Amino acid sequence: MLKKFSNIVSTRLGFTAFLVILFWLKTLFAYFFKFDLDFDNSFQILLAILNPISSSLLLIGLALYAKNTKLYYILSMVIYVALTALLFANSTYFGEFTDFITINTMLATGKVSAGLGESALNLFNLGDLVFIADFVLIGILMWRKVIRFDQRAFNKRASFAITSLSILAFTVNLFMAEIDRPELLSRGFSNTYVVRYLGLVPFTVYDGVNTYKTNQVRKEAKATDVDEVKKFITDNYAKPNPETFGIAKGRNVIYIHLESFQQFLINYKLKVTDPETKVEKDYEVTPFLNSLFSSKETFAFDNFFHQVKAGKTSDAETLMENSYFGLNQGSFFVSNSGKNTFQAAPDILGQVGGYTSAVFHGNVGSFWNRNETYKRLGYNYFFDQTYFDVDKSNSFQYGLHDKYMFGDSINYLEHLQQPFYTKFITVSNHYPYVQFDGDESGFPLAKTKDETINGYFATANYLDSAVKEFFDYLKASDVYKNSVIVLYGDHYGISNSRNPDLAELLGKEKETWSNYDNAMLQRVPYMIVVPGMDQGHVNHTYGGEIDNLPTLLHLLGIDSSKYPELGQDLLSPDHRNLLAMRATDNWVSPTLTNYSGRIYKTETGEEITNPDPNTKNEIDTNNKKTEELLKISDAITTGDLIRFWPSDGLKTVNPNDYSYVKGLQKAKAIEKKLGDKSTSIFSKNGDKSTKNLWKTETFKELHPELDTEKSSEASNSSSKK
Repeated sequence: MLKKFSNIVSTRLGFTAFLVILFWLKTLFAYFFKFDLDFDNSFQILLAILNPISSSLLLIGLALYAKNTKLYYILSMVIYVALTALLFANSTYFGEFTDFITINTMLATGKVSAGLGESALNLFNLGDLVFIADFVLIGILMWRKVIRFDQRAFNKRASFAITSLSILAFTVNLFMAEIDRPELLSRGFSNTYVVRYLGLVPFTVYDGVNTYKTNQVRKEAKATDVDEVKKFITDNYAKPNPETFGIAKGRNVIYIHLESFQQFLINYKLKVTDPETKVEKDYEVTPFLNSLFSSKETFAFDNFFHQVKAGKTSDAETLMENSYFGLNQGSFFVSNSGKNTFQAAPDILGQVGGYTSAVFHGNVGSFWNRNETYKRLGYNYFFDQTYFDVDKSNSFQYGLHDKYMFGDSINYLEHLQQPFYTKFITVSNHYPYVQFDGDESGFPLAKTKDETINGYFATANYLDSAVKEFFDYLKASDVYKNSVIVLYGDHYGISNSRNPDLAELLGKEKETWSNYDNAMLQRVPYMIVVPGMDQGHVNHTYGGEIDNLPTLLHLLGIDSSKYPELGQDLLSPDHRNLLAMRATDNWVSPTLTNYSGRIYKTETGEEITNPDPNTKNEIDTNNKKTEELLKISDAITTGDLIRFWPSDGLKTVNPNDYSYVKGLQKAKAIEKKLGDKSTSIFSKNGDKSTKNLWKTETFKELHPELDTEKSSEASNSSSKK
């Protein structure tokens, strides 16, 4: 057996195959024991098992082209060492930063030093010997002459065949990946996704190509390019409404990100026939959100549209907190944010208003590259999945269910200094809208031919219930009255291709469903709750996510005109009342809608095929305004023009100043240092936790250590106050 093995590995092809197998085994060790690739199904596991083979065979196989014996063995080992170094470096880096090393990280030598130097010492364990054990094995086998040098040159045609085989294998791998995750590379969901489906080496190459493209555009940008942006902002500035400017000054800001939530769900009742009684009954899908939408404490907008494209949720975050669009292709969070300069909401409020900022999200931090982008936005804390107790019973492929996420977030929220700027990203109302088991099931499914549509109402109802529980906590903990709460839908939940099957539930006919109907379904909820206010109403102005930041800043009493924001205050009488869509480069106004190359009357949906001169003039004007807005936005993002923007007293964010590990310890340390001056919820509650004020069905599950009777007493006491 040993002799047969010796004969194989003593040939150049055999030695190459031996190195490929060794690297494949090391990579699998890293995949399953060092990285968190967040597998959702066995198909993804299969791809992860197979994907290291094609890239390692391609690279190590390059040595086969060398005629000289010494050169072949030197090249093959150099390539093998380089691959191992890349694997080990990522393994160490992932242990500290829960992400993979990007080209930008490599170029940022200080950060790499911190990430790979300190981390290597602190995180190295006996299991990491796997990464070097094979070198000892190869050395012993060579010393014992089990591996002998092959003096024969490898045939060039055979070398080319090996290269072709590896490329074919990668192509098949990519095709299989696209089956499970369409648009994997064009949308750039997450670094973890690319590694999981294609492998570490392809990810590094993919990141390198994107980095090069980004850097080229960025390199060509000049300081004078920002002048056009300044002019656009000045010309399009909507001065604040004096009746609403500053009415929320100094308050906490709480965002509630309503995943895949569309406006048509508000006040919608699902008609379902009981299979036993045969009686039709109406089920209110979102009773709590409905009550907020019509509250006198809420500025609600019923003509508010999402403006995302391939970046989906991450595009919504870009729009909401920066007031410009994501990219036309791919995700800005993934493709460009690694180097770009920002003047985002958490940074502005942190420097101008002394706000502490944090994000709460029950998914992996690397999804949409959030763990890196948030640092550049100026977020002090990011409490991702690693901070929550996540298992199969309380989560699914996109993270922790919302009730658990909100409930467990109290552990961290209550230690943040006020005023705080926080964002809670929900996930339970995410495709494929699978109804939950146990106590959370029960809301009836719709009856259409599309299972995705059928489950959408049940998961939306669960989200509504989760938001109500969180509001109950805010009120019980006395945080509600000193906060402004922004609730928004990030993008559509039901795609255009499925919309005809939704038609009947919306009182329309499938046969007459048009692009106008698709356009109107791009509406998402947008509500700003200002507790104690009595000016609330439903506003019919046309706007979108790009308008959120200037609207919020004006409510907080901060003039938005000096910041690079392309949106306008939705409460301003000067608001443009024109909604630009990024997804189709189309727009909606109170009178006309341009969608997928067709023009409609917005109120009636009547298609206009032969516009009169006035209508044609309005179409041309709106086309021009939309084109200009998108052009300015793209200049900002691809050229990184904010690096040339006047500081206006703001210091440029240094992402190296932020780390999202040990967030709770950091918050408690600040709390302790401030002592009596601490403004955290915990401190204001007499240095006692407020977790027992979370009065929900999941309370006992989340905190079995807390006494229920004492919790009830504490809640009653807080209510009296």
